[in-house]
Amino acid sequence: MNRDPKFYRVTAAAVFFSLLGVALGFWQLDRAGQKEGLQAAMQTQAGKSPLDNAATLALAAQGRMQESGVLYHPVHLTGRWLPDHTVYLDNRQMDAKVGFFVLTPLRLEPQGQVLMVQRGWVPRNFEAREQLPEVQTPAGVVAVDGDIALAPSKLYAPGAPGEGPIRQNLDLDQYRVQTGLPLAAFTVRESGSPSQGLRRQWPVVNFGIEKHYGYAFQWFALSALITGLYLWFHIFRRPAATSRDIASHGPH
Repeated sequence: MNRDPKFYRVTAAAVFFSLLGVALGFWQLDRAGQKEGLQAAMQTQAGKSPLDNAATLALAAQGRMQESGVLYHPVHLTGRWLPDHTVYLDNRQMDAKVGFFVLTPLRLEPQGQVLMVQRGWVPRNFEAREQLPEVQTPAGVVAVDGDIALAPSKLYAPGAPGEGPIRQNLDLDQYRVQTGLPLAAFTVRESGSPSQGLRRQWPVVNFGIEKHYGYAFQWFALSALITGLYLWFHIFRRPAATSRDIASHGPH
C-alpha cells in the first residue's frame, strides 16, 4: 500500500520517542541498582570493626573512597585538634533547626596526617550573625569515633568561596592551599552523644531508590502509550476506515 510522506514522518517520530522512553526507563532502573548497591555497601561497612590511624590512611591511599571500600567505614582515631582552623558551615539543619556544621582538623598521632572532622551541629545566634557559637575543643591527645564520609554537601553560594571561619561551603582542595595543612581528601563524621556543645544526630542518607523505580515506570508507560496510539490510528483504524470508504462509495 502506498503511503504519503506524512505517514513516514509520523512513523519515524513514534519509533524514536518509543525507543527513547524505553532507554530512559532502563537508565532509571540502572540508577536504582547503583543506589541499592551503595546502600548495601554502606550497611556492610557500618558493621565492620573500626579502623585505627594507620589502617585508615593505608586503606584510603588505595584509591578513591568508593572503590577502596573506605567510605562509611567506622574509625577510632587519636590525634590533636587544630582549633585555630575550625570552620563553621552556615545554613545547615539538624532536627529541622538551622545552625552550623562545625568542622575542625585533627592531626593524627604520630603520623602527622590531618583529617577534617565533622564534629557536629550547633545553633547560631540570629541576632548576632557574625558571632561564633561556643564549642569546647579539648587540648592534648583526644580519641575520635566516627565514620569516613564525604565532605558536607555544597549549598548555593553566590560570589567567590569564603575564606573566614563562617562559610557556606568547604572545598577541601582550596582549604588545603589556604592553610598549608597536609589534609586528606576525605572527612570523618564524628559519632556519639551530644558533647562539647555539639549535637551529632546526623541526617540519614536518603538514596531515593523508590523515586527511580517510579520514573522508570512512567517512561515505560509513556513508551507503551505512544506505541499503542500509533498502532491504533495508523495501522488498525486507517485500513478499517479505508475499507468502509470503498464499501460506501463503491468502485469507480
